[in-house]
Amino acid sequence: MDTQSLQAFLAVADSGSFSRAAEQLHLTQPAVSKRIAVLEGQIDARLFDRIGRRVSLTEAGRVLLPRARQILVMVDDSRRALGNLEGSVAGSLTLATSHHIGLHRLPPLLKAYTRDHPEVRLDLHFLDSEQAYQGVLDGELEIAVVTLAPHPDPQLRVVQLWIDRLCFVCATDHPLAGRGRLALRELCAFDAVLPGPLTFTRSLIESRFASAGLNLPVALSTNYLETLKMMTAIGLGWSLLPAHLVAGELHELEVDHPPINRPLGYLVHRSRTLSNPARAMLAQLDAAREAAAREWG
Repeated sequence: MDTQSLQAFLAVADSGSFSRAAEQLHLTQPAVSKRIAVLEGQIDARLFDRIGRRVSLTEAGRVLLPRARQILVMVDDSRRALGNLEGSVAGSLTLATSHHIGLHRLPPLLKAYTRDHPEVRLDLHFLDSEQAYQGVLDGELEIAVVTLAPHPDPQLRVVQLWIDRLCFVCATDHPLAGRGRLALRELCAFDAVLPGPLTFTRSLIESRFASAGLNLPVALSTNYLETLKMMTAIGLGWSLLPAHLVAGELHELEVDHPPINRPLGYLVHRSRTLSNPARAMLAQLDAAREAAAREWG
């Protein structure tokens, strides 16, 4: 059972398509089909049902799927452990981050990292925090720098780096802008524009309103905070945004409620053998954490 066939199997299973799997692996579709056929021959079982254009896992495919992930993670870990013996910081580092952190927090860190470690090829993925979280759990990503989950999986080592203070904001000509100090329930009389319902940030906000016995009046949602800022600025509703995004373009509301802080940080899998490039990145992130701690006092 070779790793190339297992990679092809996972690509088809995850994408639900032989053609999309071929694109991801930079192969032709017949080459992917051949690798799947070889794997099916080795285990003497069909892995996919192909009905029309739909591709779905058979029972054998569903049994193999988690084991295939484990095998590839073990192979990667072995390669990294052997590569680490050389002591050099070189090779590839697979790092994921959210769009917001990638735009506003990571650039100086990435600039310093690539300057200090020119032999590392950085494989950077921009993903929603929730996707990146799952990618680390599945072994697809070495490190993720994201919004932290309220209740992290115990398989992960989670380190907080920064805190985003979330501000209640609205457009300068919004009806709420002309009021003084507001109770939380007064906001519920107006539409809100907020992150998507399955995001960690939305969960944090919803928990605060739920504890006050209130339902959020969400009119629109998106996972991109810069888009939320635009929708708020044109008057589509009030929102909660990181303080550094407000910057005079929006009106910050005075709300009689304790501050809502969003934790940001990095995740690694506790059972994963980290490469030397990953260890070097964690050292840089930990230095940033210490600097942020001094800033917060």
